[in-house]
Amino acid sequence: MFTDLIDVLFKPFEYKSLKLHNRLAMAPMTRYFSPGGHPTTDVAEYYLRRARGGVGLIVTEALSPDREVARNHDDIPWFHGERREAWEKIVDGVHESGAAIAPQIWHPGGARDFTFPDAKLSDDLESPSGFYGPEVLGGREMTEEDIADASASFVRSAVDAKARGFDALEFHGGHGYLFDQFFWDATNKRGDRYGGASIGERARFATETIRATREAVGEDFVLLFRISQWKTKMYDARIVHSPAELEQWVQPLADAGVDIFDCSQRRYWEPEFDGSDLNLAGWTKKLTGCPTMTVGSIGLATDVMTDIETNELSAPTPATIQGVAERLERGEFDLVAVGRAMIADPDWAIKVRERRFRDLTAYSVELTKTLV
Repeated sequence: MFTDLIDVLFKPFEYKSLKLHNRLAMAPMTRYFSPGGHPTTDVAEYYLRRARGGVGLIVTEALSPDREVARNHDDIPWFHGERREAWEKIVDGVHESGAAIAPQIWHPGGARDFTFPDAKLSDDLESPSGFYGPEVLGGREMTEEDIADASASFVRSAVDAKARGFDALEFHGGHGYLFDQFFWDATNKRGDRYGGASIGERARFATETIRATREAVGEDFVLLFRISQWKTKMYDARIVHSPAELEQWVQPLADAGVDIFDCSQRRYWEPEFDGSDLNLAGWTKKLTGCPTMTVGSIGLATDVMTDIETNELSAPTPATIQGVAERLERGEFDLVAVGRAMIADPDWAIKVRERRFRDLTAYSVELTKTLV
């Protein structure tokens, strides 16, 4: 039964212009190997190894748009100016290796980098209301002009991504960063049209940005949007507490132009709400009808934040691969994103397809210090 289910991970997927040879994606993971925002040849080879290793879609690490305060560390890649040329070469190489690729465009809002907290002071950042957590200060409060400029920078990035041959684009709307800071009532205390008591009201910044992006890139270019309940270092945070609230959150995003929701959990197998074993991706697909992608400890037994805090080896866990294949077979979601396991092993997809589970490489935080 186990080996039969694995095949579902390798069925082709097609939506609008996005065509994938399987259902596996490399999850976006910041790597800090792009000094001054420039992706090096080592970064390029890192992505090409995963493309050659059999993954269907690569979602890049977070890329900053052309807004000075839209980054909190100088070794995170930027997606503007001459730095875009390096990404164009990466796109070409990934395509030649048989995979598709989408950039993840990201703005940290008021969140300082948690790996290197001294990289940039919170006063140099911006956020909806001057907070990045409950009563935790972070970033200056944005004016409506700031909000309009930030939105426009996201749109320009999408236009550039399409022009440079990317197959799709993802906006990072989770983990406590800018979009998420607008969504969460603990960090959005605005009294203008970008705030409000309901999640539908607080989603205005995102829906306006998505709608403008859709108009700029056309209907066929696929837009992904990452959502999460948990935030970095704030694992129990909740934006919504029921399916009804989740619908008020995600349906306006879908109406604005989101094609695929990337639903991030620390552990994909955990139910999102009581009374159902559906996870966040399962519920989002059920409520919107949109394709969804699940992510969270696939191929491993421990979650990402536990690994960071304990610095212990996380052994490959085939049971979590079987479990996600079972849910994919049931149609709960459409794509499966693999994070740390694919940092450890660029050939993860090939090994899983060939049932070489004993050959999978264990993950350790030490692996984040290099580009395997």
